[in-house]
Amino acid sequence: MIPSLNTGVSGLQQYQNRLEVLGNNIANANTIGYKSTRLDSADTFSRTLSAAVSGPVQVGTGVGTGTIRTNEADGVLSNTGLSGDLAISGGQGYFLVKDSVTSEVLATRAGDFSLDPSGYLVTPGGQRVQGFNDAALSTRGDIQIDDTGKPVGSGDFKSFSVDSQGKITVHLTDGQSFVRGQVLLQRFESPDNLTKAGGNLFSGLSNAAPLGGTLLAGAVPPGTQAVGNIQQGALEQSNVDLTGEFSNMIVAQRGFQANARVITTSDELLQEIVSLKR
Repeated sequence: MIPSLNTGVSGLQQYQNRLEVLGNNIANANTIGYKSTRLDSADTFSRTLSAAVSGPVQVGTGVGTGTIRTNEADGVLSNTGLSGDLAISGGQGYFLVKDSVTSEVLATRAGDFSLDPSGYLVTPGGQRVQGFNDAALSTRGDIQIDDTGKPVGSGDFKSFSVDSQGKITVHLTDGQSFVRGQVLLQRFESPDNLTKAGGNLFSGLSNAAPLGGTLLAGAVPPGTQAVGNIQQGALEQSNVDLTGEFSNMIVAQRGFQANARVITTSDELLQEIVSLKR
């Protein structure tokens, strides 16, 4: 009866993990740029009871976690009207941001950016958005939006806009404007290998096989290489399907209860065997 206890315990652990994944999806139903995840099960090593001409006689020993996959489908775009809010539309690209203290490069789908006191385009956590940071669109680095590079004798910084290709245009007080930089996007061949770092950010980018082979240098303008386009004044919402998540949660609950019943039944049989000796 001991093997059946272990099998039931493995089932409890598996469905507990499944409930944690589902609960996390539901909790992030309103998180900007969040991608839902799905846990796939896999059977564990089976015990061979005997060998037979028609094949070995085996009994399974339970269940384990095969993988946890990310749903890369786009979330619904919600208009905000804020100039710093950028959404990726119709593609698989990610924004690249850099921690100014550690220089670590991270990826995100959440485009709730703003300008810091120095004019850098940053995340809520202060990481700086990466792209072309000069008017010639030739130098990659931290994007700074100010009137640097403006025409001689023109007015001062007034506002900025970002087109669908990520080009940042600065508008001046005298009505003139000029291109200040460009937001670049990075696509990954294996986005499931990205590591969630909290704050809507992903780390471990090299493990996800970035297209182009290297970060920053491999980032491309929006509208190319299926990375998607930029929509200013909008945010990508979570792609969590609450109806489906609640249905899956009920299935996981029933599975948990069934495995708990296996353990209870095995325990009762063990007690019955012990009582036979008395």
